[in-house]
Amino acid sequence: VPMGVLSCMKYLMFIFNVLVFAGGTCLMGVGVWVAVDPAGFQDIVAAKAVLSAGAWLLLAVGIALSLLGFLGCCGALRRSRPLLLL
Repeated sequence: VPMGVLSCMKYLMFIFNVLVFAGGTCLMGVGVWVAVDPAGFQDIVAAKAVLSAGAWLLLAVGIALSLLGFLGCCGALRRSRPLLLL
């Protein structure tokens, strides 16, 4: 396998993992917003019954995606197979 292909794959994996990390961070931010100020979020979204459960779900998913994205970035830059498989 040519070295240029491996280098390109490394940076593509890094970019993908940065996007996953950014998405997880955004979800985490929305989850914190809903947990701290549910009235402000209720003005935008009409759903009231599942608001607190949704906030905790957003936080959990956001934290998981951020962690996976961060570990993926580290694994792509260091070419660490265990980090990428995690």
